[in-house]
Amino acid sequence: MKTLAITLGFAAAFLGLGSTARSAAHPTIEIVASDWKFTPNTIQLHVGQETTLHVTSTEGAHGLQSDDLGIPMTMIAPGSPKNVEVTAKNAGKYVLHCALVCGAGHANMTLTVNVVP
Repeated sequence: MKTLAITLGFAAAFLGLGSTARSAAHPTIEIVASDWKFTPNTIQLHVGQETTLHVTSTEGAHGLQSDDLGIPMTMIAPGSPKNVEVTAKNAGKYVLHCALVCGAGHANMTLTVNVVP
């Protein structure tokens, strides 16, 4: 029985189950890309706080990228969710445009990131 408990504990640690420490110190923001919009279309980050952006797509392929925020080019496609770690260094308003041509409404597809102290 002790071996089973140790094995289950190891498996939980390996898979990241049963631990809330990361989520408490590491907020996650869910972002959904669809035809010509991000939902939500405005998010807020705090300077110096590492945040995970969990991005998914419900329609088509899209992209997210920002040199200013340290977000590498990230392709978002249906069925392929991505986690992007972001630690903003400077307060301000950042407007990210879809980084992958996605169709007729591509030019208007933006995500506004407000970074506060």
